[in-house]
Amino acid sequence: MPDLPNSKEPNIKKYNEFIFSNKDWEFNSDSTLIGHSSGAVAIFGLLQNLPESVTVDTCVLVSAFKDNLGYKQLDGLFEEPFDFEKIKKKAKRFIFIHSDDDPYCPFEHAQYLSSRVNGELIIEKGQGHFNLGKGPEYKQFPLLLKVLSAM
Repeated sequence: MPDLPNSKEPNIKKYNEFIFSNKDWEFNSDSTLIGHSSGAVAIFGLLQNLPESVTVDTCVLVSAFKDNLGYKQLDGLFEEPFDFEKIKKKAKRFIFIHSDDDPYCPFEHAQYLSSRVNGELIIEKGQGHFNLGKGPEYKQFPLLLKVLSAM
């Protein structure tokens, strides 16, 4: 689980440089990628920059969003427009998990992204942004374990 650099000002190019420079990480047809919030968005940037011959099994995107949400510090995630046709071919399955009351990432963003990649959308009620601010339950994520064990 990489700790992506400068997460307060995420940048897709810097994230990809960081990830692709680590030779210990291998992406293949058995790989499952999981990202939360800007990490979910970063998965799209990663997928469209994977080598042509590489695909992954599953991407689980929690609290994903489709634009900078009005915050300049998120612009670096969207410097390169997403090529959804290319992204869609890079994973066998996309699973989106989103709360109906996320205070940061509108539910419509998850609907939009899910529809662009033919993803499955799981909607949870009253879970906010799935972070510690919601309560101690997000020191663990039972729904995520359930989704992964069902694959």
